[in-house]
Amino acid sequence: MLNMMKICEILEMDNIEKGKRIELKEEHKNSVFFLKRGSVKIIDNSSETVKYVVKRGNVFGELSLFDKEAAIEEVAFALEDCVICYIKSDQMEALMEKHKSLKNGLLKIYGLRIQKLERRLNDLLFKDSPTRIKEFILDYLDEFGEIDKSGKSKAKNLLSHKDIANLTNTSRQTVSNVLSKMRKEGVIDYNVEFISKVL
Repeated sequence: MLNMMKICEILEMDNIEKGKRIELKEEHKNSVFFLKRGSVKIIDNSSETVKYVVKRGNVFGELSLFDKEAAIEEVAFALEDCVICYIKSDQMEALMEKHKSLKNGLLKIYGLRIQKLERRLNDLLFKDSPTRIKEFILDYLDEFGEIDKSGKSKAKNLLSHKDIANLTNTSRQTVSNVLSKMRKEGVIDYNVEFISKVL
């Protein structure tokens, strides 16, 4: 079985510094990326809003497999120092035909991403802004956090208040207010480097 991290051993690899842009429409046009280390945020090129965050071991740029024009509408930024592996979409398609487990793995990741987008839409329709922000923070801690020595879930504080506002369809001021309230209520604690679940 060929898993996604093993693929990195046979692909081109780049080190990307924190804050750097990963160009999806020029030097890496029509490429699929595997994130070996770090995390990146994917931004819509036209609206400049954050679409989703990718963590280590996941894929981005996979739209080039399905719609090459749609793929260039995205921009990726390194949220921390990253190691990325990349492969041209036509080569990736050939690998997927040869290794069905790779195809299934990629479809699973894509399916989970679609589920998240559907949930965001549902939340926008049926939940108020504070609830959306609170649930986003707790989900972020579940996905990106690690259990520290005290048994609390702790994650790197990688997203700005503006990023969180984009991802929850709220305002930066509302995000600041909700985070402050969550800290006062003892639900979370945070600083410029980390965010952790207290309860």
